[in-house]
Amino acid sequence: MDDSALITDDALEFGAGLPDGGVLLALDLGTKTIGVATCDAGWRFATAGSTLPRGKFSKDCGKLRELTQQRGAVGIIIGLPRNMDGSEGPRVQSTRAYARNLSEALGLPILLWDERWSTASADAAMIGQDMSRAKRAEKIDSHAAAVILQGAIDRLAGGVL
Repeated sequence: MDDSALITDDALEFGAGLPDGGVLLALDLGTKTIGVATCDAGWRFATAGSTLPRGKFSKDCGKLRELTQQRGAVGIIIGLPRNMDGSEGPRVQSTRAYARNLSEALGLPILLWDERWSTASADAAMIGQDMSRAKRAEKIDSHAAAVILQGAIDRLAGGVL
């Protein structure tokens, strides 16, 4: 994609720009870490990946560029941390700015996906797997990214909203 890569919160618009599917990378942006997940090219299954320490944008961008190239990602989905009532606060503004910078740097389309309940859902799933509290703390961000990604690809593939 070119330097004016699409940034949207409309899954249908995002998907229309990727008519042949392709691997997607999802990010759960925390203040200290970035949870990463990927999906298959057919948009069926999201898989939790790594959790990266969050630092200066240039360093984060370098790691994310490397990941997108390794995986052959054609787009990025970033969790949008809306408030429970749907309103947008400072964290949403920060996420939108991060998305703009990342899109400019990588030239990939970005879908901003409502992430309300993603961390709680990921935590419940890991508890269901009898994962220890320490292991959950280590993996929560990448599992939350997978929850975000699964919701988005379900929508992109014509499934649930």
